[in-house]
Amino acid sequence: MRAMRKWVATVTAAAAVATLALTPTASASPTQTGLFVTATSQVSTTLVPSMPLLRLHFNHVVTTAMLPALQVSPRLATKWEQIGARDVQAVPVGAATPSVSYAISLPTGYKCLATCRVVATHVVTTSVNVNTTWEEQLLAQLNYLPVSFTALATSNQPAKQVPGYFSWRFPLLPADFIAQWRPGVPGVILTGALMNFQSVHGLPTTGVVNPATWNTLVKAATAHQVNPSTYNYVDVSESSPEVLVLYENGVGKFRTFVNTGISVAPTSQGTYPVYLRYTSQTMSGTNPDGTHYSDPGIPWISYFNGGDALHGFIRSSYGYPQSLGCVEMPFASAAIVWPHTPIGTLVTVRA
Repeated sequence: MRAMRKWVATVTAAAAVATLALTPTASASPTQTGLFVTATSQVSTTLVPSMPLLRLHFNHVVTTAMLPALQVSPRLATKWEQIGARDVQAVPVGAATPSVSYAISLPTGYKCLATCRVVATHVVTTSVNVNTTWEEQLLAQLNYLPVSFTALATSNQPAKQVPGYFSWRFPLLPADFIAQWRPGVPGVILTGALMNFQSVHGLPTTGVVNPATWNTLVKAATAHQVNPSTYNYVDVSESSPEVLVLYENGVGKFRTFVNTGISVAPTSQGTYPVYLRYTSQTMSGTNPDGTHYSDPGIPWISYFNGGDALHGFIRSSYGYPQSLGCVEMPFASAAIVWPHTPIGTLVTVRA
């Protein structure tokens, strides 16, 4: 997947052009003092692997062998490529980190003899967009996604992005859930997988790639540190009677009757990742009539959408709407479900 390149013209050097045609004197010569060379530039607004980061156009012939390395912070290895007698481009050869802004010391003036040294610069910034397909590839390789990744090219670097395709690992999962997966398109399935990965590796479970998450993901892929757990999924049907099904690696392993929200406080339908868990908590809030409630000792809680959670709750019966938005179940059922709903586990509530 290759994004269209957008180039932005930047500053032309303010170096003294009058010195370009040097006149020999008794104390100096062009050979001794060198030639001042100015450079105009085009800089990419985003950094894409193997694509030009910037291009320079000189007012004199300059070869890549004459140029010092481009200075980028944080450090990023690049190489110069000759694209014309007076034109070069810098291409990244190191791995760039998504969600990071890079500061480039953009050369605008050189002093050249056999080689050139930078005498004038202008700092510009460019960033790396998150490559969703690459992120999906790595998470699939590590079994955090319900899909597998088949590479169509070989590489001795397990974390390197390669062409390939995704295949669904668990075809017995509900069709509505499977339909939510679209390769290369950010969605809740990817968010849940990333949150699970972050939780396993002790990172903040934001579901968003940042430099720490990306570096950890690359290291995990390189070391083949696969998901230590099964891929779990919870499906809640609000059809009568209301039923929860817990899937482990695509197989329905446990079913229980549940209660979802009443009409004035319904459980929101959709698919959501578990984001907070407690073995026990006092749950409090406001009833539809305006009175307040405070229920201590509610066990086996997995929050998945705002205040909606899976949890145990004592009722005389189960299987129809009775809660204020949560998915209630018998204590014994909640104790079975809770260990299989770590952070990032997806919960679907549907009609």
